[in-house]
Amino acid sequence: MAQKVATEQLTISEWVKGLAAIPVREFTLQNVQDYVVRHGVLPETLDKYCYFSKGSYTRNLIFRNDLFECMTVCWEVGQHSRIHNHRDQNCWMSAPIGRLRVQNYRVDCRDAAHGTCKIIPTDTYDLDAAHPAYVNPIEPVHEVLNLAEFDQRAVSIHIYSKPFDTCEVYLRDQGTYSDVPLFYTSEYGKLNSAEKLL
Repeated sequence: MAQKVATEQLTISEWVKGLAAIPVREFTLQNVQDYVVRHGVLPETLDKYCYFSKGSYTRNLIFRNDLFECMTVCWEVGQHSRIHNHRDQNCWMSAPIGRLRVQNYRVDCRDAAHGTCKIIPTDTYDLDAAHPAYVNPIEPVHEVLNLAEFDQRAVSIHIYSKPFDTCEVYLRDQGTYSDVPLFYTSEYGKLNSAEKLL
């Protein structure tokens, strides 16, 4: 759900500290969305969490505890995620740098025994510094795209509560879905040794 907002600008460290100060019982979809709406992130404070690769978007961990994780996702022009879910966890997104398109999908005719389903596109919205959003828990399957027409790199910030290490990925053309593991390109500002940026 996207909405236009005016925000107070914080460094990424101050922003994460504010998130971490929200009590566990109050870390709800609406309360965290209200926080993200009221508090923007100063783009220049994200530099140490921004790794770009021509091969794929990158996932860069900023903070993680038992309640939530926060990361930047860095997108070159034309890059997009696969169609995926979030393991029934809440997700909030903002894009302090650039602009992204979010395409939501409805999952029909799921057959867990065969790993098949039908994916139906539903609504879309754009994400930028003035328009943070959260993933609709009723329709959580989506993809994120840095469209060529946007003609600029983008950096989005994602909060997941609770953290998860795998997700379901949907292949729309084949009508199948499967579990995939998730990896970080960098953690706490340091590139993972296994990662090679192109």
